[in-house]
Amino acid sequence: MVDCPNQFTVSITDRISNIDADAWDGCLLETPGGDDHPFLQHAHLRILEDCRAIEGRIWAARYLTARDAAGRLVAAIPMFVKASPFGDLVNEQAWVDLHRRSGRPYYPKLQICAPFSPVTGPRLLRRRDAPEQLLSRIIGLVTRSAASSNLSGAHATYVNEGDLNLFKKAGWHARSNIQFHWQNQDYQSFDDFLDTLISRRRSMIRSERHEVAQRGVDIQILTGPDLREEHMDVFAGFYLSTFEKKNCLPLLPRDYFLMLGERMADRVVLVMARADGRYVGATLNILGSRTLFSRSWGGVEGFSFLHFEVTNYRAIEFAIERGLATLDGGIGGLHKLKRGYQPVTTWSAHHMLDPAMDNAIAGLVRQEGALVAREHLNLAGQGAYRRGPLLRR
Repeated sequence: MVDCPNQFTVSITDRISNIDADAWDGCLLETPGGDDHPFLQHAHLRILEDCRAIEGRIWAARYLTARDAAGRLVAAIPMFVKASPFGDLVNEQAWVDLHRRSGRPYYPKLQICAPFSPVTGPRLLRRRDAPEQLLSRIIGLVTRSAASSNLSGAHATYVNEGDLNLFKKAGWHARSNIQFHWQNQDYQSFDDFLDTLISRRRSMIRSERHEVAQRGVDIQILTGPDLREEHMDVFAGFYLSTFEKKNCLPLLPRDYFLMLGERMADRVVLVMARADGRYVGATLNILGSRTLFSRSWGGVEGFSFLHFEVTNYRAIEFAIERGLATLDGGIGGLHKLKRGYQPVTTWSAHHMLDPAMDNAIAGLVRQEGALVAREHLNLAGQGAYRRGPLLRR
């Protein structure tokens, strides 16, 4: 436990279950953008803890909390000591190689993030009345915590703009990347959305949807009380088989999905496809207050365009029906650009403890930033939308 000026006390615990759920979620909800970020809800972090997706061997939790003189939780940071790249969902191989050539280990490192969730959101949780000076001091404590634990550095991934500015003020380096998101322009129907696309993209999407329909695939969207354990169990099987086909270890165990369906059914939007009396594909989405987050797809082979129907088109329809602002497509997927998604810049912040390494990383980040900016412009010019008055702003 560390005393902070102005009567604030900071402590670190290795289990989210040691923190009161209402206090944590209250802090999250008062943070700008926190109401649209279910991945940092206490319930979700507790699921990751209970299913042992987060455990000391690779993910060691370090939840930092700041309390005022009355003991009220006023700020918090979800931190994790990472012993390997497993579950990072960011590409830092060049940084690993740089450390290896210098004879310094890159792992373990400290990472501030929403575990296993490459979605932009707040990383510095705080009450509305938390002073910015407190947040700046907490960032300093994060750096000192990494140094005292002999870690290579501290990183905050998929950071929103407000928190990014605070990290930059503290001397951290901002790194950019690109994802693809679908933006709702007050569409009233899927056809309304299609009308804003260039003709060949409209034709492509209609053709793909027609082929899936011709196969007699029945598609369900399940959420809340309609979601049952059997549905989550089927999806878990698809998820695990996807990793098996790639000879990779799955990031999340089967119990994660079962617990997610049991404890957070109102946040789960599961799109399931059934044909010939069996499930043939499914996509797991997580629902925020303004955003639908596309998380994972799994399915059997032999159904052309089923992935696009289940993952993209049904999710877009759901977002339009619910009046959601954004469909977050997650990492990867250049094919999304042809289907109405648009490139958006994502950000992370980094600070290496060794000055030489910190300077080297700063140089790499600047070089990457210029390339990412050019790529963003290039991708924006390849979009599916008309360049005329029918393109909504």
